[in-house]
Amino acid sequence: MNWLKAASIAVVSAGLALGISQMLRQPVEGQVPDVKLSRTADGKPDLNGIWQAMGTAHWDLLDHHARSGPVLELGAIAAVPAGLSVVEGNEIPYQPWATAKKKENYENWLSRDPEVKCYLPGIPRATYMPYPFQILQTHNNDILMAYEYASASRVIKMGKTEPPPVDTWMGQSTGRWDGDTLVVDTIGFNDQTWFDRAGNFHSEALHVTERFTRKSPDVLDYQVTIEDPKVFTHPWKIQMPLYRRQDQNAQLMEFKCVEFVEDLMYGHLRKKTGDEKPFAAARMRWP
Repeated sequence: MNWLKAASIAVVSAGLALGISQMLRQPVEGQVPDVKLSRTADGKPDLNGIWQAMGTAHWDLLDHHARSGPVLELGAIAAVPAGLSVVEGNEIPYQPWATAKKKENYENWLSRDPEVKCYLPGIPRATYMPYPFQILQTHNNDILMAYEYASASRVIKMGKTEPPPVDTWMGQSTGRWDGDTLVVDTIGFNDQTWFDRAGNFHSEALHVTERFTRKSPDVLDYQVTIEDPKVFTHPWKIQMPLYRRQDQNAQLMEFKCVEFVEDLMYGHLRKKTGDEKPFAAARMRWP
């Protein structure tokens, strides 16, 4: 029986050794996996490419169920798909007055959402809208991000910059490298952009800190910290993956939506003639 006991001990020992070996190879939580990544000439991770978020955060950052859309005649085409939260803790820490305004925004989404009017989307919303965007690392270390929606863009200045002279839709972005993670601080926003189609909003005091980390050749981990002491009780975070577009000859196409909304915004100013026939108004419903 001694030989059987010895064999059993050997098998158990080998199993423990294998288990420990596998655990040692697993990345610690929050640690970047040890993957071979392409790098630029200066040794930084190569983030160049066309990327796109694939979730439903553009509809609502928080957990949400499927629901009908705002135009009855479009039926299921304009319906909202269900989605899981990308917000840490599935809660946005609004101040009491801001909670009421968010609810009001939601109930009046179709008339208030800046996206409907083709206004610039702001940050971070531009990143997870249902359109691709492109990252271009330049020879002088500055980084350009170009977005298909409304031909929006921003230049991320690497290093120190002067305070933004005026508030804008896309803010002023400054970047730095934290190891292999690109960290982007953006301030200088106006208060006109939203975070999603559910009415989540901010003030001109918004400060956005983004972290882009290459997890694999075709996946970026995107983490964002939102700060706005005028609207929120404390900072909050979102996180989602961004995927490299694998289409053959992938490229940004044109989506210059200004021409699509001219009648919506300025049609009432057009001079009326006797030959014009009024358009039938579509029945609207939201939510």
